[in-house]
Amino acid sequence: MTTQQLINKYHVAAPRYTSYPTVPYWDTAAPDLNKWKESVEFSFKQSNADNGISLYVHLPFCESLCTYCGCNTRITKNHQVEDPYIHAVLKEWKLYREILGEKPLIREIHLGGGTPTFFAAENLYLLINGIMNGSDLHPDAEFSFEAHPNNTTEAHLRTLYDLGFRRLSLGIQDFDPKVQKIINRMQSFEQVEKVTAQAREIGYTSINFDLIYGLPLQTYEGLGDTVLQVEKLMPDRIAFYSYAHVPWIKPGQRSFTEDDLPSVTEKQRLYELGRQMFISMGYEEIGMDHFALSTDSLYKAERSGKLHRNFMGYTHQYTQLMIGLGVSSISDSWFAFAQNVKKVEDYYDLINKGQLPVFKGHHLTEEDLLIRKHILNLMCKGKTEWDNSLPLNQALSAGLERAKLLEEDGLVEIGENSLTVTNQGKRFLRNICMALDARLWAEQPEAQLFSMAG
Repeated sequence: MTTQQLINKYHVAAPRYTSYPTVPYWDTAAPDLNKWKESVEFSFKQSNADNGISLYVHLPFCESLCTYCGCNTRITKNHQVEDPYIHAVLKEWKLYREILGEKPLIREIHLGGGTPTFFAAENLYLLINGIMNGSDLHPDAEFSFEAHPNNTTEAHLRTLYDLGFRRLSLGIQDFDPKVQKIINRMQSFEQVEKVTAQAREIGYTSINFDLIYGLPLQTYEGLGDTVLQVEKLMPDRIAFYSYAHVPWIKPGQRSFTEDDLPSVTEKQRLYELGRQMFISMGYEEIGMDHFALSTDSLYKAERSGKLHRNFMGYTHQYTQLMIGLGVSSISDSWFAFAQNVKKVEDYYDLINKGQLPVFKGHHLTEEDLLIRKHILNLMCKGKTEWDNSLPLNQALSAGLERAKLLEEDGLVEIGENSLTVTNQGKRFLRNICMALDARLWAEQPEAQLFSMAG
């Protein structure tokens, strides 16, 4: 079967597997907050001393709507929203500190959004200083933040660097003016170049560029020109994401139509173009959607078998407990998930009542934990194994039966006690993980829940 035939065959709605079970298959009832608190406390006591904990802080505000975006955002030009939001997040952190009981060892902080650089540098200082007050810093700590090139100032870069941040992720998407206009994400190469140069001069050790293929009006020639411009700056990492067209979830995407999007065949050509150009530039392919230079920590983690994946994406840091702060943030105790409410007003209301602002959650079963381990292995290592001396779990056994069809297409190799992704199969990681997704197969969705694979 040709690559194009495989693309057509496996062009189906598929999760991105930043978690298992995936969010649509979580328990739908409101979570038992006492059980969630117990799970957080248990995980913290089990892992804090050695691995520390991770924090994700969602900063939802943006001055304008990027119409391709699938994130939880609040559009406003009113910067008076900064102060109350920072104070609410610190109140939420205080609630978690009361659950933890002991001084946390912070290993990872990531600021996402929204646009974290919407916030003034001094407010970001108040946020991080407030989190670190009464916390210890892990010796291998890594702090990172997402930024919009147009509003990232030298003050942002220097303030966050002084607070311990060493990794910066810039949302580029595409340099083609036609694409930028239709997705309402206008930014010049010169501005990106300026921020990149300032960050390197200050001392940031890892700079990531986010690029997207499959955007409206995107062309083969235009994407090629974008990658050539990226080559002039040579970021340490590149995240090369497939555009997720989900207008039933994100109405902003209705500002263009499916007719504006590349066809399945054209989108495949865009991906192959980007991939081949990155490799020729000296980048190594990491897991799914990511490329890194051999000097970057993500590459080193992949080669040493320490690559990890969580709700923030790929990371070289493993922590058992990740606490999400702010609207829509997701927390992971390893044994349970919890997501915060998505509206700022609801978030403030619950925080001011002294309640954790959680509205959705899931407590993992033994079977969930087993399948999660195997899916995580496939996403990070391209291979998973099991103990042949023990009876094979029924859900895993059913998943391996489904994987036999993938083996016939050359995407995986099934051994006596292993499942390995082939070179050809790397392009279809989401589809391969789907074969093991016991909850998805037990309850097939009646409506489309996920973006298309490929």
